[in-house]
Amino acid sequence: MNKNLLAIAIASSVFTSQAVAVELYNADGSTFAIGGHVSVALHDSENGELEVISASPRLNFNATHDMGNGFVADAKGEWALNYLTNGANAFTTRLGYIGLTHEDAGRVVVGTQWAPYYNAVAPTDKPIAYANDFTYNDHANLGTGRADKMVSYTNTLELGESQSLTMAAGWQGAHDEYEQRLQAAISYNVSAIGLNYAFTTGDVGIHTAESHIFSASYGSWGKGLYLAGVYSMGEYMIDDLAETNAMEFLAGYALSNGVNLSVNYEAVTDEVKDSTVYATSAIQAEYKFTPKFVTFAGYQFGLDGTQEDNNEWKLGVRYYL
Repeated sequence: MNKNLLAIAIASSVFTSQAVAVELYNADGSTFAIGGHVSVALHDSENGELEVISASPRLNFNATHDMGNGFVADAKGEWALNYLTNGANAFTTRLGYIGLTHEDAGRVVVGTQWAPYYNAVAPTDKPIAYANDFTYNDHANLGTGRADKMVSYTNTLELGESQSLTMAAGWQGAHDEYEQRLQAAISYNVSAIGLNYAFTTGDVGIHTAESHIFSASYGSWGKGLYLAGVYSMGEYMIDDLAETNAMEFLAGYALSNGVNLSVNYEAVTDEVKDSTVYATSAIQAEYKFTPKFVTFAGYQFGLDGTQEDNNEWKLGVRYYL
């Protein structure tokens, strides 16, 4: 197993463009750190009025404990913050789990976590302002993003200095109208190229909600040229539609002065009606003043479907704790 897997898994955020955390304790084989970020933005709302919004702020803790014999236990809790509305619920759960990792046997995680399926989504879910809306459609129950109450297993095999193969599987129990759900994912990385596939399935009411997703990427986000694409084929995965295809394409280029420029395209199609549910494209820029302080801006064009002629923009700042 890749010995860096645990370090990646317990970082402040596994899949964001950067992870910053303050280590408060490190002694006797145990660590404890606090991380997250505060993010705010100006937003041109749907009715054309300017408003202040939050941009996915969160607070988290990460703890690890070396158990000996190659085993390391870790725990993570993460909460979304509401700091813009007086009297509203200040914290809502994003993540909460306990994991156990062995450098050869792999990693098991129990709790609310980033799902194995998301491994195939992550390559295009990079910009702060606009990216991968379709992924988060009922993602906690369907297990496409941060999956609620999941048990997962992951193992990475090193195939040489520049190659690795990661295999993962996940299970969620039944609740309400959702029956048990299963998923599996596989990723292959060689040098700067990544190839991914994931599958999820399970009954929701009288239908089977399932999806196949493929992705590919080149480079590292925030370091020079970055290219990525995702394509999914699902049934009853988006807005209760019988058959949908979704895609996201992202191209970015990070300059040496801390500016990261990108353009993306996202579309969801209803295959039964042979029509576009929505299609958008955004041009975005992020500037890293310091590793902890980042500004971002994005302008999104509504191209078709429900987003047609519904252009919008965001301008904000993110402060990593």
